[in-house]
Amino acid sequence: MGWNEVVTLIVAGLLVGFINTLAGGGSIISLSILMFLGLPANIANGTNRVAIFIQNIAAVGSFRQQKVLDHKKGFWLAIPATVGSILGAWIAVDLNEAIIEKAIAIVMLIMMFVILYKPQRWLKGKEELQHKKVSFWQVLLFFAIGIYGGFLHMGVGYALLAGIVLGAGYDLVKANAIKVFIILIWSPVILLVFMINGQVNYMYGLILSIGNVAGALIASRMAVKKGAAFVRWVIIGVILLTAAHVFGLVDIQQMLGFVNE
Repeated sequence: MGWNEVVTLIVAGLLVGFINTLAGGGSIISLSILMFLGLPANIANGTNRVAIFIQNIAAVGSFRQQKVLDHKKGFWLAIPATVGSILGAWIAVDLNEAIIEKAIAIVMLIMMFVILYKPQRWLKGKEELQHKKVSFWQVLLFFAIGIYGGFLHMGVGYALLAGIVLGAGYDLVKANAIKVFIILIWSPVILLVFMINGQVNYMYGLILSIGNVAGALIASRMAVKKGAAFVRWVIIGVILLTAAHVFGLVDIQQMLGFVNE
């Protein structure tokens, strides 16, 4: 591995960690870069989980330090999500993700319009919902989200945010804290599935993690400092860029300068 590859992975990780912590969808960059550097799609998917796991250790620690993380509610939402993620990871070992990418892009665009249509739902939260016990429907919802998160991860942050904000009543800052907490809980389980199937490049994953951690720490502090309105506009911008990439309107690899000659 040359220095150009090391720098590429760290810079990509910085962007991914920042985007994933504030919004979601950053894995479109890391997956693209890992495949550009020669990894097959399934190994790129598994390798990306190394950086995601380490990234969320840093993000959760930062949100916890800033006292915006509700561990109790996050834990109960994480249980069905983790069970679903195990199923999704086993599916991912053998399936191609192209169709799923387009499906998630459509879901992301729908979510963007929901955010724009009634922004107060995302900015203030609902105190009464936060204190309610996790319902049967929330268990089903987070189980389904976990399946997708185990399968591909790209864009799963949006689904988690929707479930946490609209279903559990948290504003975007606190929802982001719970989101990274849930992902932290399921990440080692998913990673183990890919490890068992020999679909992890540890060197690439650990180098990518350096950037991911830096991006996650910056984003978690900005989220608390800038507030929910700032997070909302970051999410809208990332959704537009990610959807445009998935539908072939822009090429993120080319924009970042990672073009295979």
